[in-house]
Amino acid sequence: MQNKYLHKRNLQHTQKERRPLYNIFTAVPPSYDLINRLFTLRLDEKWRKKAALECLGGHPLRVMDLCTGTGDLAIRLAKMSNGEIEITGYDYSQPMLDLAKSKALKARHESIKFEQGDAAAMPYPDGYFDAIGIAFAFRNLSFKNYDTPKFLAEIHRVLKPGGRFVIIESSQPQWPWLKALFRFYTRYFVYPVGSIISGNKPAYKYLSYSVIHYYQPEEICKLLKDHGFSEVTFKRLTGGISALHTAVK
Repeated sequence: MQNKYLHKRNLQHTQKERRPLYNIFTAVPPSYDLINRLFTLRLDEKWRKKAALECLGGHPLRVMDLCTGTGDLAIRLAKMSNGEIEITGYDYSQPMLDLAKSKALKARHESIKFEQGDAAAMPYPDGYFDAIGIAFAFRNLSFKNYDTPKFLAEIHRVLKPGGRFVIIESSQPQWPWLKALFRFYTRYFVYPVGSIISGNKPAYKYLSYSVIHYYQPEEICKLLKDHGFSEVTFKRLTGGISALHTAVK
């Protein structure tokens, strides 16, 4: 029994060493949600609503908010479904989940299950979820991440045949002038101001770099198709600042 416990601790320690984002996003500043709303001018709420609508298409019974963070998508799903479906918020960061639980209780959505774990090894049977949504965290799983194939394989495994994988994520603006403005804003406002307000400079350094250099929507579609998904589509939102992807298993 002791050997099994030590093995689990060593595995968790190894994962944290191999995945630096574990350390970056485990510490949650009280101003986390405020910063996100400020930097997106509250557009993130509009985009997240579109993702929730896409997740709820087809009348699912079980929906996961993967990398739920502070639970915004999970809570949105609960509001829009009137509590009639099973909703799970899943994340590796326990401090994030603690904040998510508090927000869900305040919003009177106590039925949401918030569970901690690794996205590459989820504790669910094959085909358990009818839909899986991820809001502004797919970049963490896919941008220059050597574990991307593991994450996508696991998402594919726990999604039922015909189920939807819905991604709302930052993207690359269509027009050159907007792209230049977006990059300037991210590099010279989001990064320094976010670092100061949050006290978490590494998180906003990563955020700035990954947003500026993230993939085009067509590249995300290819990535998803290469890992077993079909009927992959996307919609550019707000001039391409963000994009909504839907992939069917």
